[in-house]
Amino acid sequence: MQSRRANLTSATWRKSSYSNSDGGDCVEVSDDLPGVVPVRDSKRPKGPAVVFGTSAWRTFISDVR
Repeated sequence: MQSRRANLTSATWRKSSYSNSDGGDCVEVSDDLPGVVPVRDSKRPKGPAVVFGTSAWRTFISDVR
């Protein structure tokens, strides 16, 4: 069985504009990988990331706005 894990070692992470500077609930996203958009908790950078397909991410952002 082939692994479906995205290789996130080259991801460039940025904090959400809604995150605050005192270490509150922070979300980071990387939008520089082809075909996927990983999202993670900035307080646990070595922890897991949720990986969305780009079309699913666009739909999510559109619905949130």
